[in-house]
Order: sequence, then structure tokens, then C-alpha cells
Amino acid sequence: MKKSVPVEKNQNYDVDISDLTYQGLGVAKIDDFPIFIENALPTENVTMKVIKVKKNFAFGRVVKINKKSKDRVELVDKAYTQTGIAPLQHLKYDAQLKFKQHQIEVDFSKMKLDVKVDPTIGMDDPTHYRNKAQIPVRMINGKLQTGFYRKHSHDLVPIEDFYIQDPKIDEAIVVVRDILRKFRVQPYDEESNKGVVRNIMVRRGHYSHEMMIVLITRTEKLPSSGEIIAEITKSLPEVKSIVQNVNPQKTNALMGKKNKVLAGKSTIEDTLLGLKFNISASSFYQVNPVQTEKLYDLATKKADLSADDVVIDAYCGIGTISLSMARIAKQVYGVEIVPEAVEDAKKNAKLNDLTNVHFVAAKAEDQMAKWQEDGLKPDVISVDPPRKGLDASLIDSVVKMQPKRVVYVSCNPATLVRDVKLFSDQGYEVNQPIQPVDQFPQTVHVESITVLERQK
Repeated sequence: MKKSVPVEKNQNYDVDISDLTYQGLGVAKIDDFPIFIENALPTENVTMKVIKVKKNFAFGRVVKINKKSKDRVELVDKAYTQTGIAPLQHLKYDAQLKFKQHQIEVDFSKMKLDVKVDPTIGMDDPTHYRNKAQIPVRMINGKLQTGFYRKHSHDLVPIEDFYIQDPKIDEAIVVVRDILRKFRVQPYDEESNKGVVRNIMVRRGHYSHEMMIVLITRTEKLPSSGEIIAEITKSLPEVKSIVQNVNPQKTNALMGKKNKVLAGKSTIEDTLLGLKFNISASSFYQVNPVQTEKLYDLATKKADLSADDVVIDAYCGIGTISLSMARIAKQVYGVEIVPEAVEDAKKNAKLNDLTNVHFVAAKAEDQMAKWQEDGLKPDVISVDPPRKGLDASLIDSVVKMQPKRVVYVSCNPATLVRDVKLFSDQGYEVNQPIQPVDQFPQTVHVESITVLERQK
């Protein structure tokens, strides 16, 4: 018997919203058949139109809200939902924080792991927090435009105020856009792989207010580059670095391998927890400085370090966690796969007069196995992996080294839970509440700190 689907495409239905998915979509059910609906919240009753039907679920769009949630707030701008810049903008901020705490709780309970999750640490102002922007440049109706792509598409929606970015960055993008228009620079065309400027990237130091402008181009040659540089420098006094990144490939990858400094320095400087960092065009540096300070300060406190401790920091990036732990510990070893980040980390250690750190460029799982074979005995291991979480072989190496504790900074609850289960099978348990920190307000991303301790 073929199971019949209880909804039809383009039909309207009145539904109750029972839950919110990890992507922030409202969940409704008709005869136990789930429908996922953007801009719908639990406790609401909505009239929705079915826009896509699959075998086991469907997607809907809100036509009318019949009963509103007490947690709903008016949309600041529907473009922020369309482009995915702020998918939770319709949800009150305290409810966003609860949603993120709940997300982690749900994932742990699915795995039958009994842990407590503390309330999410939020921001006083959960807008205008990003210190970095990467903005596509495209031709729309014969005019060079900057903005953001409509979700699941390559259609650019022109935007000037991005809502979650430092307003000074938003201003800089408009200034650079207008200068590119003035000198008739051709924006990139994806279809034909022609045109010059693909993206504008802007970084701004939260404390230093130093600004970097990166023009990502398809071509080596940037027409009128002398005039463009002069105008940017004159119009934006905070700019300390102008870089051209050349990306000739027909690709979705944002940046190419080649950076050319057009004016000023190759890096800008900023501080984090009182430490100085040099940030280059290609550096990975956390985008929310206010929350990153809370996150790393907590990670360091939860590591419970003493002056005799040896620490390994896996996925160390440009050394942000390593250097904050090196101020307390006896010795810190950092490993990172991106060679440029390791070079930055070494320079940042020098910049802060910290000599008790040692950085290696390698895959974290390979280097951990090597250190383990070499007999390195860390007291604490800190991990801050990408969304895919930890390699099982890395967990094995960690367990063989027998540190007292592991501090796990996670940006994906699903892989965190999977990894905690692997650790707990090998004698490492979570003995204190998990602490979510809201690094990305208005979005569904969840960052957290978990401490695993070796059981006696």
C-alpha cells in the first residue's frame, strides 16, 4: 500500500505550530505528516500555503497568522529572512536564547545522555555585532549592486543595512560600492565567468577600530586601481589595509590563494581578552568579539589551569585560545591545519611576549597521534573543531594521553553529542552543566562549552 500524502502543493491549510526545528522553521502536522514553515512559531495557528511536497514531509509558507505567539516580534525587514541573514528575527531575543539551550537539551536526550544545560549567555544588544562582512557584488538592471543572496539561490537582494554587522562596516561597503560605480568597474557575472569584482570583504577591529578592505577579483588587473585606492583612503580614515585577493576560478569558494597588498599593512590589529592579534585577509577570527571574549574567558576558567599544567589546543586557528591559556599554564601546544593561521599564531605569540607556546601546522588527528606516540602528557586538552566535530581517531589519541579534563568548544550540538558519547564510552564524563554562548544572535547557530573529566 502506497502511503498517501495528506497535503497538496499550492493548497492552503490552517495549522497549529507545535515546535521549532534546529533551522528555525515552525513544525505543523496534518495526520502526523510534518510540514516545515518559515516565519512560524510554536503556539501559533497559521494559514499556510504548501510550496513543496516530498515523500515524508512538506514545506509551507505563511499566508496569514491567525493566532500569534507571545514570543513573536515584528520583522525588522523581510529581506533578512529571505536571505538567511537573520532567520530568527521574528523571535524575541530571550526566546532565541531559550531555543538554543533547548536545542542542546533535545540532542542530548535523543542520545539518552543525562546532562544539564545552563541558560544561554546572551548579548545586551543582539544586533550589529559582526566584525567581518563578505558581500557579493553583482550587476542588477545595469547597475553595480551589493547585498546578499536570496536563500538557496544566486539572486542578489540589494541591502545597505545588514542588521547584524558593525554599522561602520555597512557604511564602508556602501562607500566602496559607490567608488566602484564611479570608475565603472565591472561586477562579476557567474554565468559567463566574466567581470572583475566578485566580493567586497571588510574587517574592523572592535577595540582598535582599524579597518581592512579586501577586493576579491576574478582578474589580476584591477582597472583604475590607483584612483580607487586614493578614494577609499580619503573617504574611510579607519582603513589601514587595502588588499586585493585574486580568485580566477569558476567556484563558490569565496577567496583565491593570492593576496596583494594595494595600500597600507597586510594585517590589522585587534585585542581579545587583553591580548593583541594581527588579523590578515585570510585569517579565521571569531566574528562576534563581545561574545568571543565571554566564550574564551569561560573556556579558560573551565580548564581550571594551574601554573604547572601542560595544555594542547587542537584546532588552534591564529592562537586565540592557546594564548589566553598560555598566560596561566606552563606550556601550550597548538595544532591547526591552515599553515597561514599557524604563521599568524606564531607572530601573535611574539606580539604578546609569550614564549611558552608551540604551534604546528598539521591535521589535528594526525598531530595528536604523533604527540601521543612521542609521550606528551597534557593535563588539559582544548578542542574547538569545525561543524563536523571530532575525528574518532582524535578522540582515541586524547583518551590515550589521559588528560585530567577536556574542554570542548562546539559550534554544532549534533556532533558535540556524538563526540561526548564516544568520550563517555572511554571513561570521560560530563560532570558540570554545558554552557551555551550566543555567538550569532538572530541566527540558529549554537555555540557551547562542555567539560569532560577523566573518571577515577
